Amino acid sequence: MALKKLVAGNWKMNGLAADLGQLVEIARAPAECDVALCLPATLIERASRAAPNFAVGGQDVHASASGAHTGCVSAAMLQDAGARLTIVGHSERREAQHESDADVRAKASAALDAGLEVILCVGESLAVREAGAAVATVSAQLDASLPDRPVTAVAYEPIWAIGTGRIPTMDDIAAMHAALRERLVAAYGEAGGAVRLLYGGSVKGSNAAEIFAVPDVDGALVGGASLTAADFLPIVAAAN
Repeated sequence: MALKKLVAGNWKMNGLAADLGQLVEIARAPAECDVALCLPATLIERASRAAPNFAVGGQDVHASASGAHTGCVSAAMLQDAGARLTIVGHSERREAQHESDADVRAKASAALDAGLEVILCVGESLAVREAGAAVATVSAQLDASLPDRPVTAVAYEPIWAIGTGRIPTMDDIAAMHAALRERLVAAYGEAGGAVRLLYGGSVKGSNAAEIFAVPDVDGALVGGASLTAADFLPIVAAAN
């Protein structure tokens, strides 16, 4: 089933008010695919005002609706600030913040409960890839991270490709996405076929068209290349 592509940017811990001009330029560009930018929490409300019809998202969410969680942001807070979606389970949080699959599942459930769309991330280390265990490892990670109802998208991001300029072969991406589609259908039945599968990890304008041509690649989760319109819009054009 051909799904409408989604190109989502992740600014990570980058961006100040002065950088919102880049978002506005991205938001104004014609696009046949869906486009979103997941921003630092400090920018979400201002970005939503600057581009009110554009999909702005968060980069993480807490599993609890409220409470004594200093420094954390709830799904309701994201929504109140103007976010439409959020990322959960990014490898940089799984590794640096020691988030487990159970943590990711709980966060995804909380976001869905609040009405946010969810991009759920999975991916393997270089050691796992070189050991030939990438598909089995990432499939198991997805199974353990999925909430009870479908998320908007699953982003496959090989950890070793993030920000390195390296990417898997197109055959490797195809094999991984086919396995993830199989797991989504096993979890959700027919609805699993409508969950978009994004590829992430050193996506740029020069390789996006080749990646998007791979079966079951329904878009991209883009890091560094999403920080400027000049780098991000060629990826959007490739998805169009």
